[in-house]
Amino acid sequence: MTATESARRVVIVGGGISGLTTAHRLRESLGDSAQVVLVEGSSQLGGKIVTRRLGPHLIDSGPDALLTRSPAVGALIDDLGLAGRTTAPAALGARIWSRGRLRPIPSGTMFGIPDRVLPLVASRLLSPVGLARAALDLVLPRRRRFPVDPSVADLIGSRLGAQVSARLVEPLIGGVHAGLASELSARSTVPDIETLARSSRSLYFGIRRLRRRSATSGAKAAGGPALVTLEGGLIGLVEALAAPFTDEDLIVGDAAADIARRASGYVVTTTAGRRLEADAVVLAVPAYTAARLLARLEPTLAELLAETVYADVATVALSYPRSALVGPLDATGFLVPPEEGRLLVGCTWSSAKWPHLADDRTVIVRCSVGRRGDRRWTALDDDALIRRVHDELVEAMGLTAEPTHGIVQRWPRGMPQYLVGHGDRMTRIDERLRTAPGLHLVGAAYRGVGLASCVADAERVGERITRHLLSGSPSD
Repeated sequence: MTATESARRVVIVGGGISGLTTAHRLRESLGDSAQVVLVEGSSQLGGKIVTRRLGPHLIDSGPDALLTRSPAVGALIDDLGLAGRTTAPAALGARIWSRGRLRPIPSGTMFGIPDRVLPLVASRLLSPVGLARAALDLVLPRRRRFPVDPSVADLIGSRLGAQVSARLVEPLIGGVHAGLASELSARSTVPDIETLARSSRSLYFGIRRLRRRSATSGAKAAGGPALVTLEGGLIGLVEALAAPFTDEDLIVGDAAADIARRASGYVVTTTAGRRLEADAVVLAVPAYTAARLLARLEPTLAELLAETVYADVATVALSYPRSALVGPLDATGFLVPPEEGRLLVGCTWSSAKWPHLADDRTVIVRCSVGRRGDRRWTALDDDALIRRVHDELVEAMGLTAEPTHGIVQRWPRGMPQYLVGHGDRMTRIDERLRTAPGLHLVGAAYRGVGLASCVADAERVGERITRHLLSGSPSD
């Protein structure tokens, strides 16, 4: 089918969750009135959603959960008929590996901010001096002056002190973003906390109100678990999204090489020489790839995209005989503050977190390494990396046996960093996009790094393209 044989054509570059969700939404809303073509340069769809076999078990070596309290994710699961395949995590807390011990994250903590002092005392995460400093938030006057775009550490540390920032905020925020709280933009990574800090005298009291609002809105919106996965792995989501498309519409193993403007739209040329004329183009690829594709077409936009900083990260999944444990798996895992100097950023006790991975004979753990400023692991081959991770797990958990199986999934430049100034750069990117009708960006580099944020952003882009194609005008 050519552009002249079809009323409209949309070309989506990138077959991760963002590109696939955009394609799904456009197919649902446009039907036969437009052709949706997706181009993926690698040999498989899914992007960072990768399900691999670890011994007899299937595990996710990228993201392992979906935030179903996000309306866009809940609607997508229903649309795809996957609700019956979801499973919720166990209702267990998590730990922080600090000063040689696994310590409980204080109950009522959100984004590293506790809503009460007593659970913080009981956790023994802070020294007496650190506790006294954290308690000052209750009596300090309201902060009157804020930077335009404060870092997470500046926003929280100025109220609760350096120890809360280093031992709670850093592992919790950094564990999600693979970044440093001293560099990450509060407005872009934790906007609710940024708003709360500006409007509340005390972070303790403000986080309490935020928790009540979140609990109430969550109960009204869903009434179910906040997080789920799919039995058999999240690759099931990728397969369901791709299933309705034909081989003509899904071009896999042939990367986009160039984008040029034509009279009423664009031409996407692939490395194999395909020329795909399009009324709208969606770039659902990392910012650095989008920058390369747009270097000739939109050089100013390309320069802005190239400024996006990424961290190298990896996942190491290991299985152990159950007898290797010296204690119960009474949490979902643990996080590690940067100040500890460990290779580990975090460890999920998958056998405890996910009921479908529970096994009387085997324990599965999924470890994360790599964060902003720490690339030590990149110098190790897979065997050496597994050994280093195992040695740290022995220290943290007291394991008494070697792993029976292990897999390493490397993600070079895998995690975009929303550094201070990210919001301002996004404003300039959006301004440039308004001068390029029909060109769209979607993905983790822009409005949220999690799967839920990527799905919501893809829905937004899909709706915008649909609105303009159905009205007969170019999308903006």
